[in-house]
Amino acid sequence: MSGQAESEPRPVAPEPEFAVTGAAHRAFAAAPTMVFSTTAVDAAEHPIQTLALSVLVMIDPSRRGYDEETRVRLSELFGPPASWTPSTQGLVWARVATVVPRFRGTTAFELEIPCTYDLEIAATKYFYVLSGGDVPLSFHFSGTVFFHAPDGRLQVTPVSWSSTARFDMPVSAWRDMIAEHYPSGGWIRLGHATLAALNDRRAARGLPSFDACLEELLTDVADA
Repeated sequence: MSGQAESEPRPVAPEPEFAVTGAAHRAFAAAPTMVFSTTAVDAAEHPIQTLALSVLVMIDPSRRGYDEETRVRLSELFGPPASWTPSTQGLVWARVATVVPRFRGTTAFELEIPCTYDLEIAATKYFYVLSGGDVPLSFHFSGTVFFHAPDGRLQVTPVSWSSTARFDMPVSAWRDMIAEHYPSGGWIRLGHATLAALNDRRAARGLPSFDACLEELLTDVADA
């Protein structure tokens, strides 16, 4: 024997896998928020201390079908329907971070996604156009796993780059959320100058609301 201490074998690192199992909006939240029920499974049942996760949420438009009217309304995002291909580029919806506390084997946690009704945002435009069915989503997980080796030492390993989960979110879940926060209405963002001009016109015409002012303008354009 050489007398040199043999190096200790490195502990096998956990490789948690993720699944998204449900979606609903956070009732009575201060702002629109979707909550996704998620599970992490470590088949080897390592004693995991913490998962520090970053999750990229993508919309995968090519994973569902569309009627002709919907395809036309989506042309602003994806171009004329005739140019669509099975590999139509996905849309980034959100990137969120969360920390999953200690567990062994399997644990459940929630992913919260803050939402907006701003129709200048691509993801919101997509949700708004769909009249029903599901929104095909993919969740791409990255981050760090903190776990205990057999000798009790705390170890660190990255989440596998291939950690991805798919989920089809009902369009109705998004609409229910929007209906709670914007009942019988919607929201658009206007520049200060545009808003001031619109307010001046509303006052000059004796109209009761901005909605009535915009309706009158649209009617004038249609009749022109």
